[in-house]
Formats: sequence, C-alpha cells, structure tokens
Amino acid sequence: MLSALTFALVPGVVRVGHIRVSVFGFIAAAGLIAAIWLSQYAARWAGVAAQKLWDAGVFAVLAAFVSSRAVLVAGDPNAFLHYPLLVLSLPSLTYGGVGLTAVAVLVYLRVVKLPLRATLDAWTAPAMVLGAVLALAHFVEGTDAGMPTSLPWGVHTPGDTIFGRVQPVQIYLLLAALLIGLDALRVLRQRHPMGLVAARGLLFGGLSFFVLDMLAQPTDTQGGAWLDPGQWVALGCIAAGCAMLMMLLPARARAASFAIEMDETNVKEHV
Repeated sequence: MLSALTFALVPGVVRVGHIRVSVFGFIAAAGLIAAIWLSQYAARWAGVAAQKLWDAGVFAVLAAFVSSRAVLVAGDPNAFLHYPLLVLSLPSLTYGGVGLTAVAVLVYLRVVKLPLRATLDAWTAPAMVLGAVLALAHFVEGTDAGMPTSLPWGVHTPGDTIFGRVQPVQIYLLLAALLIGLDALRVLRQRHPMGLVAARGLLFGGLSFFVLDMLAQPTDTQGGAWLDPGQWVALGCIAAGCAMLMMLLPARARAASFAIEMDETNVKEHV
C-alpha cells in the first residue's frame, strides 16, 4: 500500500489549469498552514498573544525563504547572474539558511517583546506537525529514502533500480514527530515552567532524528565525515534540550517545594 501511494504521485507534479505545482511543495504548504493554525491554540495554552505569535510565524517563513535564497546566491553568484529566476525558484532550504533564519527570528522576538521560552513552547507542537507533513512529502516524492531492507513493509523508491525495497524511514519520522507533538500538547495544557515543552521537544526530536537517520541513505558517500549534516543538527538539538532542562531543574524544585509548603499549610489550617 505504501509503495502504491508513492508510485501514484510520480512524477510528483500536480496540474491546476496551466499551473504546475510540485507535490512536495503542495504538501509542505498544507503542513505550514496546519502548523500556523495549531499555533493559535498553543499560544493560548502557553500564555502568549495569539496575533503576535501568528505574525512571528509568518516572519519566520519569510525569513527562511529569503535566507535560503541568499545562501544559494552567495554559494554560486555566477549561476544567479546567468539564471536568476531559476536560482530563486529552487525549493532549497539549507542548514546555513536555517541558521540565519534562527538568528533573524530571535532578533524579531526581542523587538516585538515576545517571551522566548513561552514562544518556543507554543511553537513546539506546530513544528512537530510541520515536520510530520514534510516527512510525508519526502516519502511521496521519494527523497530521503531509507536503507535496503527485507522487512515486509519495505517500499520501492520511484526511479530506483538498485536498492529494491528500502526502509520507509520517512514514515518512521512522521510517526515520531506526531508522538512528540502530542506529548508537547499534553504538557502544554498542564501547569509547567516556561521552556519545558520546548526542551522536551528538542531532546526527543533530536534523539528520534539521530536514531532514525541511521536507517536513511547517507547524504555524503564520498566524504570522510563521521556524521551526516542532519545528525550534527540533531546532536545540537539534543544538547540544547538537555541544557534547557538543566536550567529548569531549580525552577521545578522550587515549584515542588512551594506545593509541599502549601499542602502543609492547608493541613494545619484544617487541624
């Protein structure tokens, strides 16, 4: 069934009148809309102004688009001079572009005076929804495929005549992202210190991607790097999540101590 879904959408282009839209772009756009919609509910649970969070989300999308194109142009200015429209239309989001986007978003949050930890808490579940949808888009497009396998649920990648059945690692990532997103919503709706939801999301998300990326085909088969670029990013997420949790430990200890003191006070009053 998974293979049938993949082959049914090849070559990966949807025609709407005279307009051709890539299936990946279409699915990614739907995921982005769903993520921004969910962020409005998450904003209320995180105690953040919904309209400000909406504006910040739109700014993040625009910053990602502009920064990724800026990295492409800086990487090959001659290609941009000869084929400007082609270069600007490439659906590419590089790690350098993601880094620039993160810096721009941090500056924006400071300018509009949005609390960083509460904002990250509100964005955690929507980010997982977007990640799940992007994993589905990669599966449909046949990119970021898994390693060969003899498991019965292995799938055939469109256009591949070498590996045969491979691990549906994109579906694994989709399921992991949905589970982490549900956990984020569960914690977000409970009483929690600011930053806890984001810390758990970074930790669990980084761990999931790092482990599951081992089942994916390597992105650089010629170099001698120990890890793929995505795995380094996953390690960074794990480190950031652990650091945030360590910073939150004193706050959680104080909250627990305060709750115990309140319980003791209530008991004494009843006595």
